[in-house]
Amino acid sequence: MSASPVIVSVRDTSGRAWGYATASAFVGGLLLGVLTNLAQGWLPGAWNQIPNSGAVWSVAAFAAGALPARKVGLPVAAVGGLLAESGLVIGYYGYAEVARGGVGSLFAPLVWIGMACVAGPLFGVAGSWWRGTSPRHRVIGLAALTGVFGMEGIHYAWVLHYAPQAWACLTVLVLVPLLMGRTHRERALTLLTAVPFSALAYLVFDQLILATLLG
Repeated sequence: MSASPVIVSVRDTSGRAWGYATASAFVGGLLLGVLTNLAQGWLPGAWNQIPNSGAVWSVAAFAAGALPARKVGLPVAAVGGLLAESGLVIGYYGYAEVARGGVGSLFAPLVWIGMACVAGPLFGVAGSWWRGTSPRHRVIGLAALTGVFGMEGIHYAWVLHYAPQAWACLTVLVLVPLLMGRTHRERALTLLTAVPFSALAYLVFDQLILATLLG
């Protein structure tokens, strides 16, 4: 009696896999930070806020956790997200210091580094969960990414009164679950979960953290 071999995906716990995942996340974050700084000069009017928005930057941490998810565990995903977000801040403000005449006060870079320490691991784990096998974790991970765009949409609509940008964020909120969900049920649950996530993120980040820091 013969049996077909079973192929099992095994996570690589070697230092090489950890090092590659974390180094790639940091280098990618650095490059994206420079790119977002440049994009501010390319995009017209209020649209120049989009490249370095918190939602767009969170995608880097999400990707840092999602791409190596089947080779490394959650700790590496969290560290990768942290390094991706930190690299974004360093790349963005480093380029401003070298090529744009300086960053001025260190307050803004320090605030964003602080936010990277929170958002980076959070979205790194969210990305890893989305690539996993648990339906509940996939919904939560994808809803976290979707919700941060919902938060930005609320901010653009209620605080800045930028209607086109608000609609753009709302469009992303709808498209991300539709395109990245695996089943119709998963897509529907992600959309439903993203709505309260958006409101909660807005209340915590915009109304609590930023209001406290910026007075």
